[in-house]
Amino acid sequence: MGKTGMLLVGHGSKMPYNKELIEHTGRLIAEKNAEFIVKCAFMNMNTPTIDEGLDEFRKEKIDVLVVVPLFLAKGVHITKDIPALLGLPEGAAKGTFRTNGSAIPLVYADPIGSDPLLADLMIKNAKKALSIV
Repeated sequence: MGKTGMLLVGHGSKMPYNKELIEHTGRLIAEKNAEFIVKCAFMNMNTPTIDEGLDEFRKEKIDVLVVVPLFLAKGVHITKDIPALLGLPEGAAKGTFRTNGSAIPLVYADPIGSDPLLADLMIKNAKKALSIV
């Protein structure tokens, strides 16, 4: 199997830190996982947009594209807005992405959700905050 494209999708914000955080996370993923070609896009307020991010993958040689929302929970953007931009019916996690004159699988990942790693991160953040007491 060849390369996998990963479109990491952030919400977007007027605050520059949000965009920087998503882009930094994308770089970390790419550095740790050579099988992924990682690009970032945003639901709103920042660029590139999701459509622009998808267009960037049309220039890449990938066998599959996974769209990964960097959101905590399912909401309107996750269940309706992003799937619509991907050409997926509501509730679908799999579709087709047209690139380089061919069609490849497109899969849509879940948001972060409740995960033991997230709990560990919150404990780490709490301990860091408590260190100033």
